[in-house]
Amino acid sequence: MLTVIGETLIDEVVRPGQAALPHVGGSPMNVAVGLARLGHPVQFLGRFGRDAYGDMVAGHLRENDVLVPVAPDAHPTSIARAVLDEDGAASYEFSLLWELPKVAPTADGAPNFMLAATTVLHTGSIATMLAPGADQVFAAVLQAHPAATISYDPNCRPSIITDAGYARKQAEKFVKLADVVKASDEDLAWLYPGVDVLESARSWLASGGEEGPAVVVVTRGADGPWAVCAAGEAHCAVPPTKVVDTVGAGDSFMAALLSAVVERELDGAQRRTALRAISCEQLEELLRYAARAAAITVSRAGANPPTRAELLKG
Repeated sequence: MLTVIGETLIDEVVRPGQAALPHVGGSPMNVAVGLARLGHPVQFLGRFGRDAYGDMVAGHLRENDVLVPVAPDAHPTSIARAVLDEDGAASYEFSLLWELPKVAPTADGAPNFMLAATTVLHTGSIATMLAPGADQVFAAVLQAHPAATISYDPNCRPSIITDAGYARKQAEKFVKLADVVKASDEDLAWLYPGVDVLESARSWLASGGEEGPAVVVVTRGADGPWAVCAAGEAHCAVPPTKVVDTVGAGDSFMAALLSAVVERELDGAQRRTALRAISCEQLEELLRYAARAAAITVSRAGANPPTRAELLKG
């Protein structure tokens, strides 16, 4: 079982000259759907309300075969307004609440059943930054770490978490516990102003010593993804495609990256040594696979990750 913990919300997408259209979104939720479409059993631990938008979220997850063990609550479903420019790039405004009851370990330290069978736990974005839920997510990561591969994507939202110093400390907490880390060049430039983004990624790789990340990936838009591991560095070109918009591209990349880790039987804490021994050639294969997923996503509107059949066809 793969587990994704984080926010889900409704993206109200505003295209030039058009009225807003609501779509189910949220970076972690997109990753969960992406993993399910690639054929993996996955559960999503997030919050949404008992309202019309919450019904949209529940229906979207159900249609994509994502398990949802956490029931909706009495608060409104969160909303992100994505305003697209003429080139399809998105800027965001948010109205949201983030908390996640019953995910952290119980008061007596007993294991939480929702994480018991997890071989991969992915989290990131708003869920790891915004109180009160960020502390609950960190507790869940601590709980899962002895048994599961931990994946993290900061996916920074400066319009929500405006203090880069605070965001940097939060990100570094999760990076030190993560096995696979993915960040955009924009994330790293905001977290570490004036520092080369690849150097920041190299620092993250070394930050946890023997317990730190095995792989740190930097997505760089048209320049193609780059990654670093103990064996060295790897990169690949972006597959040629016509861009409709960039919504969800990084999440599709993340889902495909994790899918490739699982398919190579590198998931689970018992395989950490093997994951840390990944070669540069293997790492490049992972990047190419994930880049193809992102390319398919940007070729169509919204956060619409590919299925396994679509990805293998490409």
